[in-house]
Amino acid sequence: MTSSTEVSVIDVYQRHGVAWARMRSDTLVEALWLDRFCAILPAGAAVLDIGCGSGLPIARELVRRGFDITGIDATPAMLAQFRRNLPGVAAQLADMRRLALGRRFAGLLAWDSFFHLSPAEQRDTIPRFQAHAAPGAALMFTSGDAEGEAIGELEGDPLYHGSLDPEEYRSLLAAAGFTVIAHTPKDPDCGHRTIWLAQQKS
Repeated sequence: MTSSTEVSVIDVYQRHGVAWARMRSDTLVEALWLDRFCAILPAGAAVLDIGCGSGLPIARELVRRGFDITGIDATPAMLAQFRRNLPGVAAQLADMRRLALGRRFAGLLAWDSFFHLSPAEQRDTIPRFQAHAAPGAALMFTSGDAEGEAIGELEGDPLYHGSLDPEEYRSLLAAAGFTVIAHTPKDPDCGHRTIWLAQQKS
């Protein structure tokens, strides 16, 4: 069952996704982290972009680097932008909390998306990431830097964010077969995002 908090997140992006895409810098501030992520992947590997948004600039960059991208997003308006920006790239409407694609990927990316789930939903979703991870797969996502909830804002509407404690992330990732490769809280070189890069056991 979908929580009212998460309905509101999807609804906010449905109403304001075009505005969000305009505000989102086309500058690839994530480039160094994408380099780390891509270094784990085989050439041409299949990558699942979880909460793909408009596809710019991250999915576009991964396509440019030769990877086979599948984008998923729970918001129809964002998915429509993705399909316009990256015609021919696989994309489908799907909610990460109920992810069940029936296939595994060499890379899973949940950039600026996973943190819109509540702490309880994040706990339940990490095993779904495992179910879609091929042996040796890379997983990269952004989170908060401490356990809690925060309300941001998009075009005047409240926008929910949730996070677990770093040690709980480590524990949940380990239980799902992922080894943490890198973790940087509030990275000043990446818009002060808190970033996790992990790898599934071979």
